[in-house]
Amino acid sequence: MKSHMVWFLFLVSFLSMFPAPSESMVRHYKFNVVMKNITRLCSSKPTVTVNGRYPGPTIYAREDDTLLIKVVNHVKYNVSIHWHGVRQVRTGWADGPAYITQCPLQPGQVYTYNYTLTGQRGTLWWHAHILWLRATVHGAIVILPKRGVPYPFPKPDHEKVIVLAEWWKSDTENVINEALKSGLAPNVSDAHMINGHSGPVNNCPSQGYKLSVTNGKTYLLRLVNAALNEELFFKVAGHLFTVVEVDAVFVKPFKTATVLIAPGQTTNVKPFKTDTVLIAPGQTTNVLLTTSKSAGKYLVTASPFMDSPIAVDNVTATATVHYSGTLSSSPTTLTLPPPQNATTIANNFTNSLRSLNSKKYPALVPTTIDHHLFFTVGLGLNPCPTCKAGNGSRVVASINNVTFTMPKTALLPAHYFNISGVFTTDFPKNPPHVFNYSGGSVTNMATETGTRLYKLPYNATVQLVLQDTGVIAPENHPIHLHGFNFFEVGRGLGNFNAKKDPSNFNLVDPVERNTIGVPSGGWVVIRFRADNPGVWFMHCHLEVHTTWGLKMAFLVENGKGPNQSILPPPKDLPKC
Repeated sequence: MKSHMVWFLFLVSFLSMFPAPSESMVRHYKFNVVMKNITRLCSSKPTVTVNGRYPGPTIYAREDDTLLIKVVNHVKYNVSIHWHGVRQVRTGWADGPAYITQCPLQPGQVYTYNYTLTGQRGTLWWHAHILWLRATVHGAIVILPKRGVPYPFPKPDHEKVIVLAEWWKSDTENVINEALKSGLAPNVSDAHMINGHSGPVNNCPSQGYKLSVTNGKTYLLRLVNAALNEELFFKVAGHLFTVVEVDAVFVKPFKTATVLIAPGQTTNVKPFKTDTVLIAPGQTTNVLLTTSKSAGKYLVTASPFMDSPIAVDNVTATATVHYSGTLSSSPTTLTLPPPQNATTIANNFTNSLRSLNSKKYPALVPTTIDHHLFFTVGLGLNPCPTCKAGNGSRVVASINNVTFTMPKTALLPAHYFNISGVFTTDFPKNPPHVFNYSGGSVTNMATETGTRLYKLPYNATVQLVLQDTGVIAPENHPIHLHGFNFFEVGRGLGNFNAKKDPSNFNLVDPVERNTIGVPSGGWVVIRFRADNPGVWFMHCHLEVHTTWGLKMAFLVENGKGPNQSILPPPKDLPKC
């Protein structure tokens, strides 16, 4: 009897070492930011990386897990890491944008990002959030559902992460610094990348990424657009995609051969056949790929989408879907990427996205609004006597004609510790001047400058109209809001009409995202609930526009009690 009791106690002790299936876990990662000599496009350059890898390592976790990610800065640049799309509920100290929620890690410094993946599952990503370092400092975040919780779509046989990006032969910090000195736009990239490889480019026999597959299986492709400045079409020859998720939120599945990552009133979406996915910088998209062919090699393409007169890198990245049993010498089935200005393909994809809006995954769209905001987003020109190439002017960008000035003290600590003189809370809720936003030119293209925030009470509901302007040139702006998801309730071309357009809003099952494309020469309307206290950055995810000042921040006040208040800062929070 005694031996049975000893065995029972041993068994209980042993099992206690392992979490129960429903329990969340604490997962530890270490990011060493180091220089690595990387060869691409038949030339080599010292490159800033995490753990010497490009793309960087993928983080794997489950919904409600806590992540402790120790970042050690071994390079000459200041560094910070943003966990793109993670809600960071009450943990803004771990959000990552330099001089917004934290001071950056200076060379030799260490900081542990500590946050919980509260109520989130799907594909997100991480990247550097200072200078142009995210060109190579980036990777995926895969958040699996809780154990025992199935996907709301047929379970795939395999899962693959696909990271799309851009590559410059030159040092990207030199690229943007030269542009700022001249006052003009920076040079476009030299190639696009699929999981760190371009495929053959400009007489350079570069190796392309190979996705090895088996006939008759379903693959969940987790797509990330980590490009600095370009929306990308993604396509596989001879295959269709079923889209099941965007920005880590499930959507009503629809079939497409082309995906565009960047509304209407009906709740039923009729599947349409196209062969392209469009994904804007900052966005993620999960698609199911069924390997319906018996064998063969099939071309994969990543190519730019731009329907405005803006220079882009027109080099198409290529990879292959390679069926098992197919010889390497076998011919590849080819496909042509969509035209660069394929607006119809892009719109068809975007307009087909709907939230799942099921009992388990409801679309909690705010129906009563506390704050009605109207923000113009676009370009401008400010005086720059030293900018000889720009004839004494510098191209800038703004929201409501305010070009954001980055502070020297981080905004969240300044708010938390009541440090005066760092920012103001008078960001305009409407444009300072009314004009034909999407159509006409203006006589004065100058902007104001300042570190101006918009203050929101805890739990306030917000409707925000984002209106593109035609100043200098109209352009699609992928706008990213930190700390929140939001619902896209409407979009259109031209100028938003506050009297007519709301009648067409989709308040039933609008797509839920963290990064939304404001259409070129048009508008988009989003709604969200400000239920996360802190200072939250909102900016264009075209890095050149962020650099030029197309950014602002919301200050969300604490609510009642500790559960509605931001947590105290960690002891190792970097100082400026």
